[in-house]
Amino acid sequence: MTSSSTVAVIGGGPAGLMAAEILSAAGAKVHLYDAMPSVGRKFLLAGRGGLNLTHSEPFEAFVGRFGERRAELEPMLAAFGPAQLREWAAGLGIETFVGSSGRVFPTDMKAAPLLRAWLYRLREAGVQFHMWHRWTGDAAVSPGVLRFDTPAGEVEASADAVVLALGGASWARLGSDGAWAPRLQAQGVAVAELQPANCGFDGSGWSAHFSERFAGQPFKSVAVSFTDSRGRQFARKGEFVATAGGIEGSLVYAVSALLRDEIVANGSATLLLDLLPDRSADQVLAAVKHPRGARSLGSHLKSRLGLEGIKAGVLYEVLSREAMHDPLQLAQAIKAVPLRLLAARPVDEAISTAGGVRFDALDAQLMASALPGVFVAGEMLDWEAPTGGYLLTASMASGVAAARGVLARLGLA
Repeated sequence: MTSSSTVAVIGGGPAGLMAAEILSAAGAKVHLYDAMPSVGRKFLLAGRGGLNLTHSEPFEAFVGRFGERRAELEPMLAAFGPAQLREWAAGLGIETFVGSSGRVFPTDMKAAPLLRAWLYRLREAGVQFHMWHRWTGDAAVSPGVLRFDTPAGEVEASADAVVLALGGASWARLGSDGAWAPRLQAQGVAVAELQPANCGFDGSGWSAHFSERFAGQPFKSVAVSFTDSRGRQFARKGEFVATAGGIEGSLVYAVSALLRDEIVANGSATLLLDLLPDRSADQVLAAVKHPRGARSLGSHLKSRLGLEGIKAGVLYEVLSREAMHDPLQLAQAIKAVPLRLLAARPVDEAISTAGGVRFDALDAQLMASALPGVFVAGEMLDWEAPTGGYLLTASMASGVAAARGVLARLGLA
């Protein structure tokens, strides 16, 4: 590569910023374009409750979180994984710590200081930022002209290579709207349908009473289990929240990929909710059967099992009055409340996106076979992962991989 080589990075999220860092460090002239007035907007939102950078679990377990895309992502994560990400953050003056769940956070829990330090380093390295530049979709590097819509009208730019890092289709107001998908498809790039990931679901409908009383309240200290029609299984303890028409929250997000795929394949998915995961079925049955004398059923369940509020309320949603007074049926429901789900919430509400540019449309360096010189990174790629630092780590790892692909193509690898 010569110092005159110019690379356009389109998209100012973590993948694009990481690509810009690798490229500028190697001497390329980097121009980063973004449709929004500032970069890293979704990154800042993700850090509002504490920026989860990555996860500290062993590498083998970490890469296993990427499911069917493990084979494609593992080489990228081996080159830039959790350990490298923490070292990178330390290089920006951001120390990190491991929380009780194994998740890794900055010591101050904030995203803004890290982003400020990162942008300062990029500007010092010569990266030029172009805000309010919305890419129109022409990705061909030859003859090397890119077009952007701006408040001042359409502008053109040239580049020797392009890194596309435009995000998925969730949180469109922050810049990732998925508008790139049909544009790339029109240029011969295969794109898997964009779908919600780490999302909530609508069910067959709560009663008006339940919805009015419990929407927005959490199911705490519960467990869920699910087996799909392909035999894939999920079981975990945690908590989630009832919505006006369904469920959402961390425990639901963890199983959302299986639920979403099952609904697409069969029209619905039934999640089993264990209201008392720390008690055996026999213990629950014995408690339910215990004589209650003059006490009401509600008082009995509260005193013997601690079931009240939303946990007691959901039982009335799935059992008839007669079944509520049948000890065996009631005990079985307490250990396995069936929640029938009919639809994932819209993709724009999801934390992240599944689907994207298919890996078989790319070479080993993440260059699009149909568009030589155009590389793809981040959530634009066809992968998904649970929350817990996996999304951010893999997005940044793919930015590193795409940038190194550019460097190899332009002669410095």
